[in-house]
Amino acid sequence: MKKILFPTDFSEVATNAFVHALEFAKIVQGELVLLHTFELPIYDNQFFPENYAVIYDSLALAQFDMFKDEIPKLRAIADERHLDKIKMSHRLMDGNLLYNIKKSIKEDKIDFVIMGTSGATGWEAFFMGTNTGAVISGIDIPMLCVPLEAKFKKTEIIGFTTRFRTKDKKALKMVLDIAKKTKAKVKCLYVKTSDSDVSNDTVTAWEKEFINEPVEFFVINSDEVKETILDFIMYKEIDVLTMLTYKRGFFEGIFKPSLTKKIATNFDIPILAIPID
Repeated sequence: MKKILFPTDFSEVATNAFVHALEFAKIVQGELVLLHTFELPIYDNQFFPENYAVIYDSLALAQFDMFKDEIPKLRAIADERHLDKIKMSHRLMDGNLLYNIKKSIKEDKIDFVIMGTSGATGWEAFFMGTNTGAVISGIDIPMLCVPLEAKFKKTEIIGFTTRFRTKDKKALKMVLDIAKKTKAKVKCLYVKTSDSDVSNDTVTAWEKEFINEPVEFFVINSDEVKETILDFIMYKEIDVLTMLTYKRGFFEGIFKPSLTKKIATNFDIPILAIPID
């Protein structure tokens, strides 16, 4: 059974992403691990040594009480969508959010991460700032980024960006497996820039290899990569966009370091980032 990590601060953005997490768990027959993490303030105990432990205990208890109160609300959402049978476990962790995400991935043997792309309070800088790219490039499993504007609807068309590299095929096969479970189609895009090294023979070979799969391939000549991808999303009515994160030189080649972060935080469809070695 697939395990899906869902970091939440219980904001509107996170709650919207929770619906996507539930529905995704249904598709892949997975279970959810709900993670809420918080950072306690740093105090100099030389000024109030007697109250040092009391202050920390009270702050931690307040976080626990909030966590305890919010969990039933999420379970109610699952009940409303008739997804109450999906297994859910919970983690409340003190410390840095990114560190705790990585720790949970390792300890809980997580297969996917799903979370919102904006947030409230201290999470806002995490989701909207440079840390978005840090998480996407810092973890070794697929991550679904869900903006607040992306209200859940049945996935009918999945976009898939590629450079037609051999190592991209594993990711495409994973996406096709998900697509088949939800009876969706995959539309594969390559933005061919002026310095492209992909031949027509390579594209033809991919088309032949996947001829019996629910996928179409599109090659568009342009040096405006981001704009081309956004146009592709709009004109092909993409419901979820898959982008590959190359570990060596993060989004090497046509994918500039900030591209997926910009798209993931400035567009209204979910972005599935898949790491490629």
